[in-house]
Order: sequence, then structure tokens, then C-alpha cells
Amino acid sequence: MTLTPFHLAIPVHDLTLARDFYVGILGCSEGRSDTFWIDFNLFGHQLVCHQVEQKTTHDDNPVDGHNVPVPHFGVVLEMDDWKNLRDQLLQHKIEFGIEPYIRFAGESGEQATMFFYDPSGNALEFKAFQNIDQQLFQR
Repeated sequence: MTLTPFHLAIPVHDLTLARDFYVGILGCSEGRSDTFWIDFNLFGHQLVCHQVEQKTTHDDNPVDGHNVPVPHFGVVLEMDDWKNLRDQLLQHKIEFGIEPYIRFAGESGEQATMFFYDPSGNALEFKAFQNIDQQLFQR
């Protein structure tokens, strides 16, 4: 099966802040846009930010000793790309909801992960596996 890009639409309270964050910090390229939405290329996937009046809220789900925000989204990257993004976020002084670390160390599904929020409070998780083919969908 060929992996195709996902499409995800999320609420944001300010399109200018969303553009600054997704282009200026995460390095996304901007696609089409209109008065109340912007398309971004998020590591080969289509992310659409729609301007709404209220801020996003989330609940926490305990995982591996951390409170994981739900809902959240992100991309599974190659390990070197994950490290580069982590370093880029640190340079921009992004506040992490869960600092970058290795989750499930020594277990099936071991992964590098980090959680942070966009300016509208949307939770993002970016992760990487040492061996993605053997670990991505394992139990």
C-alpha cells in the first residue's frame, strides 16, 4: 500500500498567528488561502487552519507517566528529521507540553516523542521510531 497524505482541518483563533507558527516555526509552506482559512504543507500532508471564535480545549490521558493531551495530531518523522525539528523548536523557545524524550524505552513501540501547542491551543505530537516498519502499528 502506498502511503498518501492525510488532510486535517483544525480550528484557530487567529490566522496571522497560525501562519507565523506553521510557516515561521515549523517550516511549513503555505498553499491556498481565503479570508477564514489557510492550507499548509505539513511534512507532505495537508493541514487546513480554519479561523473560529473560540479557543481549542483538550483533556489529558495518562500515558507512560505523562498527561497526553487529547485531541492531538502530528507526523511520524524519520529520527534525524525529528531531532532537527526538536532543535528548531528549542531555538524558537517553544514551550513543550511534554518535553522531547524516548517513550517506551526498551519496549516494543520505543519512540522519540514531544508535545507542544500552536498559538490557538491545538496540541501537536511529533514522533520518530528507530525502525518504523517494525514499530508503527505494533501492539
